Amino acid sequence: MTAQLLASELNNLIQESKRKHNDLRQAAEKSLEELKSLKASSEAQVGAELAQRINFSNPFIIACGTKNAKFTGIAIVCLQRLIVSRALPRSKLNQVLEALQQATSAGLDVQLKILQALPSLLSNYAADLKGELLVTALNICFILQSSKNAIVNNTSAATLQQLVVSVFDKVVAEDTESTASSPTVGEVPVPNATVALKAAAMDAYRVFNDICLLTENQRPEYLRFSGLPQTFGLELIESVLTNHSSIFSSHPEQANILRTRVMPFVISALRGRPNFATSVRLVRILYTLLRRHLSLLSAEAGDALDILTQLLDQDTALWKRSLCMEVFRGIFSEPGLLRHMFMLYDAKEGEKNILKTLTATFVRVSTEKPAVIGLGHQSTIPVANPYGSGGTSDQVVLEASGVTGIISGAGDAGNTGISTQWSTMRVPCIDQLDKTEPPSIPDSYIYSLTLACITSLSEGLAKFILPLTVPGESRRKRTARQDSLQDLDSPGPGQERSETPSERTQLERSSSFKKNPVPINPLMLENHPLREEVKICADFIDECWPAILATCSTFLFAALDSEYYHGLVRAFQKFAHVAGLLQLNTPRDAFLTTLGKAAVPPNVFTACLNSGALRPTTPTSASDSSSIFGNARGLLSVDSLVGQTAQPSEKPRQLSVDPGITTLNTRNLLCLRALLNLGIALGPTLASSWRIVLETLQQADFVLFSSGKAGGRTPLASRGPDQHAEQEANVLLNNFATEIRAVETAASRLFESTIDFPNPAFVEVVTSVCNLLEKPTETTEPESQPQSPASGGMLKTPVVTHKRALSISSAIAVPNQEDQFALAKLGDLASINIDRLLSYPPDVSGWNPLTAELIGTLSSAANKAPVRARAAETLVRFLQEAARTVASQPEEARGEIQTRLLESFRKALLPLQTEDREVSIAIHATDVDIHKIILEGLKNILENCGETLVSGWDIIFEIIDTIFVDRKFAEDDEAQSDQPVLLTRSVKLIRPSFASLQLICSDFLSSLPNSCFLNLVDTLYKFCSQDDELNVALTTVTFFWAISDFLSGKSNSMSITKAMVGESGDKALVDLASDPAHPSSGAALWMLLLLRLSSVATDQRLELRNSAIQTLMRIISAYGDSLNPEAWSVCITSVIFKLLSSIESELRLVIESATRSKGKDDWKETAIVVIQGVAGLFASYLNVLTTHKGFRSMWEELLGHLATMLDFQILDINAAAYSAVRDILARCSEHDKPNFGNDAIDLAWVLWSRGVPVPKDGKEDKNSDNQKCLLVWVEALLELYRLIEDELSVERVRRMLTLLRDAMQHATPGTYASDIEYVTPLQGRILEVFRMVRTDIPGVPSVMIIQVAEFVSLAFDQERVNQGSAQKRTYVAMSKESMSILQHLTIRNAAEPDIYETGAFVTALKALAKPVLLKYQFPVVTKLVQPWREATTCALAVLEATLPHVRSINLPRATGQNIWQVIVTAANGIISADCDASAAGDNILDDQDFDIASFRKLRELIIPALGADVILDKTRKAYAEGLFRTSIVHTPAPAEASVIYGNSSGDGVGLSALYKQRNGRTIDPPPSKRSKMSLVCLDELFSLVAAHDEATAAPMILVQPPTPRFVRHTPLQPPALGEDSAADAKAAETAHALHVRLARTTAPYLILRCALSLRAYIADQPLRGRMPQPLSQREELARILRCLVDLRSEPDAIPDAPNVDSETRKHLLRLYPLLVGAVQVAGTAGDDKVLSLVREALEVVGGEMGV
Repeated sequence: MTAQLLASELNNLIQESKRKHNDLRQAAEKSLEELKSLKASSEAQVGAELAQRINFSNPFIIACGTKNAKFTGIAIVCLQRLIVSRALPRSKLNQVLEALQQATSAGLDVQLKILQALPSLLSNYAADLKGELLVTALNICFILQSSKNAIVNNTSAATLQQLVVSVFDKVVAEDTESTASSPTVGEVPVPNATVALKAAAMDAYRVFNDICLLTENQRPEYLRFSGLPQTFGLELIESVLTNHSSIFSSHPEQANILRTRVMPFVISALRGRPNFATSVRLVRILYTLLRRHLSLLSAEAGDALDILTQLLDQDTALWKRSLCMEVFRGIFSEPGLLRHMFMLYDAKEGEKNILKTLTATFVRVSTEKPAVIGLGHQSTIPVANPYGSGGTSDQVVLEASGVTGIISGAGDAGNTGISTQWSTMRVPCIDQLDKTEPPSIPDSYIYSLTLACITSLSEGLAKFILPLTVPGESRRKRTARQDSLQDLDSPGPGQERSETPSERTQLERSSSFKKNPVPINPLMLENHPLREEVKICADFIDECWPAILATCSTFLFAALDSEYYHGLVRAFQKFAHVAGLLQLNTPRDAFLTTLGKAAVPPNVFTACLNSGALRPTTPTSASDSSSIFGNARGLLSVDSLVGQTAQPSEKPRQLSVDPGITTLNTRNLLCLRALLNLGIALGPTLASSWRIVLETLQQADFVLFSSGKAGGRTPLASRGPDQHAEQEANVLLNNFATEIRAVETAASRLFESTIDFPNPAFVEVVTSVCNLLEKPTETTEPESQPQSPASGGMLKTPVVTHKRALSISSAIAVPNQEDQFALAKLGDLASINIDRLLSYPPDVSGWNPLTAELIGTLSSAANKAPVRARAAETLVRFLQEAARTVASQPEEARGEIQTRLLESFRKALLPLQTEDREVSIAIHATDVDIHKIILEGLKNILENCGETLVSGWDIIFEIIDTIFVDRKFAEDDEAQSDQPVLLTRSVKLIRPSFASLQLICSDFLSSLPNSCFLNLVDTLYKFCSQDDELNVALTTVTFFWAISDFLSGKSNSMSITKAMVGESGDKALVDLASDPAHPSSGAALWMLLLLRLSSVATDQRLELRNSAIQTLMRIISAYGDSLNPEAWSVCITSVIFKLLSSIESELRLVIESATRSKGKDDWKETAIVVIQGVAGLFASYLNVLTTHKGFRSMWEELLGHLATMLDFQILDINAAAYSAVRDILARCSEHDKPNFGNDAIDLAWVLWSRGVPVPKDGKEDKNSDNQKCLLVWVEALLELYRLIEDELSVERVRRMLTLLRDAMQHATPGTYASDIEYVTPLQGRILEVFRMVRTDIPGVPSVMIIQVAEFVSLAFDQERVNQGSAQKRTYVAMSKESMSILQHLTIRNAAEPDIYETGAFVTALKALAKPVLLKYQFPVVTKLVQPWREATTCALAVLEATLPHVRSINLPRATGQNIWQVIVTAANGIISADCDASAAGDNILDDQDFDIASFRKLRELIIPALGADVILDKTRKAYAEGLFRTSIVHTPAPAEASVIYGNSSGDGVGLSALYKQRNGRTIDPPPSKRSKMSLVCLDELFSLVAAHDEATAAPMILVQPPTPRFVRHTPLQPPALGEDSAADAKAAETAHALHVRLARTTAPYLILRCALSLRAYIADQPLRGRMPQPLSQREELARILRCLVDLRSEPDAIPDAPNVDSETRKHLLRLYPLLVGAVQVAGTAGDDKVLSLVREALEVVGGEMGV
């Protein structure tokens, strides 16, 4: 690429120089030939070969000398290429530089190419470019730098600067590479000596010295140029100083230049009036020298700093002051430089006080223009001027950035305050090198720089000092310690804090207070290498803190935006922190005090005091008086226990500046958090200065309480509209809650840090917090002073004077919020330092002052109620936590501390119990609240630490009993009961006190010493006897059980004798119980429990006495195993029976008293409880009781008491009494009892059989359900029956059944009970009795069957059937269950003649026949098996088992007739059904199949026995008539009804009427719904009339059980039946005779039935024409005709026809006229089938007639 370029350019030169400049052309041609002769191909090789060609560059050098622009341009391009490619021979460098210098007068392009070539030349030929060559190169830049063209000027300046820097780069390289033997090129003078320099150093010296001379407008010594612009010279100097500062430290000749040339020039120039551009460069050079060469130029630097400080005078131009402050900002940002300055000047005698003067100047600067910074009484938000140019417009932004030429006013004219929006410059003045005129600078810019200086100063001090205070900690812990003050940042606009109190990790407790972790004072580190530096810092603080404090204080009350304000507070905090660590108490306290005033401004606090006097003092809701800061520990607040608090006025007084002056704003909280962080960091060293921190915290709490925790709006600096300022104020207000949480965190950490304090320091903290409490003194208002309307009529209360000396008299009315705060902090200190308080003696650890202060506050009547309550709560929480802490200590150390804790409780209560304590009603109410808090604290200690309590139980009982008042305080009270009822101090105290007792009884009985058990029993009795809290009394009763259970665990048996319970009352038992060594001590204590409970059991309160009774029974029952028979006898007679007698007496009294209906119910319930308890005792321990010789009398007395209870005629009592009998008898039936004989059982029977236990007059419990009572009564019978079963008699069975029937009738239907599907419990129990009763006793089966039959019939009485499902009690389920019982009883006793003779069997059959007859007419439909089906099944089973016995037993004729009559009735019921009355869910076809099967089964049982002579004809006729009517498939015509129902005797009169043809009908009636049953009945008619062949009959047999049924035959074959021998010794009837009698009765109905079908066909078919009959009618007619043809009737069944002799075809002869008519009709209608059947019948008739 290089060769091509050069070749091209050489050709151009040759072409252009043909006419002129022959030398140039020849040189170019020669160089071209050399170029073409090159063999290298790469760039590097081309450059290397060209560098060997000495004359190759000649044409270019000649071209530059021609002054021809075209030639010069070509030459410069080629030279630049040769320089870059290192292709110039070194011997040609001088000529090349001269050529370049000659070309400087050429055009712009050439000049720029020259400037591009010079850096490469210096870089590629650095070793050769020195001396004159270097001067020539620099001169070229100087020449071009003077160009008027801005591009060339600027480019040459940059190139020159680069060349100068390169010169010094060569010095660095020379110093690195050269050795001591390296040659020098000359010497230069220095003060008092000369210095030999090497080549590069000499060049650098000459160049830098000449630049300084040129900058001073003097002639240079080596450079051949003059007229260098001063600003450019200064830039070159700064460039050298910046890039090679180390050279000036290592080369004295260069340092001498700084000392003799640079610094004097800078100082003299600053003293003059340089313009802006020059001043900027001068200041930059000065700042660089101060930063890097202060030690070399200490004297000169001092003068310079003094000049800069003087320039800050307010009369100086703003831009110049800004430049000075920018320098100071840089200096203050380097802590080491600052310390070095102080050491060089202020710390030395005779030197200038540079920094002290400077900080004093800061004070003057900060206060010179108050209006600009918005200085006021509190910090405000800056406000922009909307009418000036310094608002938020783009113009201001441009001006602040240094863009000139914009027509505008002053920088921030009209803006108030310091804000990043207008108080900063995008480009600082010191960096605006491109400006010749000063930019528009905001008026507040200098103040922002002052703030930056203060911030940097504090930051530097903190970073240097803080690490030195914790040398023993690990790096991680040290970092955490250093960062403890870094959490000051509040949320800025648009951001939120991420840390909340709930999220931060709380400090773990430890015993680190023993390690004395006081921060180390770095000044005490004698051997530390940085000790001198530390001392310099301390001296600096000691000298300069007043000025720094004044400056910071000024800005604290100025208008700052959030960023500046946060930085200021951080600086404030860190400066105070460093002062505190160095134990500079005066500056530390000064800064703490100022910070406290900024946190709680005095005017805000005073305004709150003023507004507090106007607030109402009436109690407010809990929500209004809730925590000021919502942290869990209440570290900075008063919690919701402050009941009576005052709220801030709804319309606070308008103050002069802002309506929110009565509250704190976010910035106040920021200062408060800084103060708290300082307290955390400096806590162990604060000593008495804790007052500053704590009082500020207290005042902040008070102000926030007074304002209702409402955040104050940070005021604006002025009233001008500024949206940005308004937005910032809103953001601060919105962040108020977040800042409160941050303050909570800091406050929490502040008090938690006290755990690390040594004991003396901690005692100082406790003392300081105690001093925050007001010490109220009672004052009496002058009588002449008028009362305000608000206080008139109120009780006088002590007037409390505030400890602060206030100028307002209304301060006494301010709520004691400050006391609340102090108490909360005392509690926190105690909680955090609990280990310290328990590990050291009380007088050393702080226990004594802490508890004494709390007890004194809670007991003082002069204090307000909320304060006293808070003090009590604080004490209780402290003692609770102490108890939990001490629980883990060894037992020997635990006891003393636990006693100390409980003594503190007692001491706290003693002032409240003094008899001479005269208090008002309000104070008494407060005393009660205090008492309650302490009692709740005791309960909490027992709850959490009771198992570890080793001493102080007597004190605990003493504290519990403090709620009871001695009886002398209640002498005027009238007792309403015989039982003593203790008075309590207040109802509110019962439950808190009782809670402790409850814990003792439930969890800590084993921990009680024996001497405390009597105290425990007495205390229990007191709580039972008090009548203020019924629930407490009820619960106390259960504790008797707990004590009893505990005592039972201590002794295996109780030796109770009758002698122990003498007539001396409780005295003997008390004496025995008081002596733990006595063997009967436990038994006596147990009996005392029973007697105390028996006293409570007669209390007038229902719940209490019932609970006492139940507990009494449980105790006795639980001790049952350990009681011998004598002890049981004593307990039963001395406790139980007396209790029953007292209950009976009370019941009798309330029943006799008409006005005590409520009492009757209550005592009724009590009686039930007693009866149940007694029953449980007797049932559980009957085996023990029966072994006692007096059991017979006890049993009799018990039943006597039960009988007395039954006499009251109360259902529930009756139920309880019989339940007791049932339970006791149930236990007795398990195994024989020695003393429980027949006489005892007879007594129980007498009690049971006295009657149905329901009121006879019906007045009692009219609306109640007696099912429960009757059920228990029946269950008692079940248990009793097991005992009397062996001695059962008919009389007892009758009595039993009678009573059970009455019970069934008296039973009331339940509200929601239904007995359709399932029996009721009572019904089930009664039926269970029937299943259980023995039937092997003569007479019992009949009685049982009759009664069960009655139960079966209950559901089917006509009256109940008519009522349908409207009645509540249907007895359906019971009837069904009774059917199975009846079946069982009947079958089981089928062989007993008594059941037939007494009519029991007939009664049973009638009962079973009722549901069969009703069938669908029964209105109740069940989901399970229908009652008629169940009855059918049972009836068939009964008949199957009993009919053989009916025929074999000699029964009266009437009895047998009645039996058969009922059987026929049942049979008719089976075959018939009113289908129209069926329900929607009935399955008629399925029911039909069931009835068919049942009928066939029944037929097998009764045919041919029904034909016996002993049976009435009307019975057989009823059977035949039933078959006839059921066999009708289609409804007959109305004309045939008289024939059917009018005369059916069969004498021919009725039949003759059928021969007459009736009118036909076209309506075809449908077949019946049970057509299948109709056909079965029709077949049965034919079967009964069919002839019986005696020759084929089976021989006669006598049917005896268990042969229940007969052989089944076909319908036309009569069965062979052996008839039983009659009692009158008549010959047995043959089966043929029985069949003939049945056929004679049935034949008329059969002929009538066939005639109806034939007559209907003859009448109706002609109307149809040739249309066939309906299918059902056709099939019926065909069936009848076929059966008529096939039938051979019994010869004696049908009378002979006139003039015709026939035996078995008489039925056809009777129907002959109808058959003839049918032939005619069938022939006419063309009905071949009917016609063939009729012809066949007629042929048979003809055969009979002999045709």
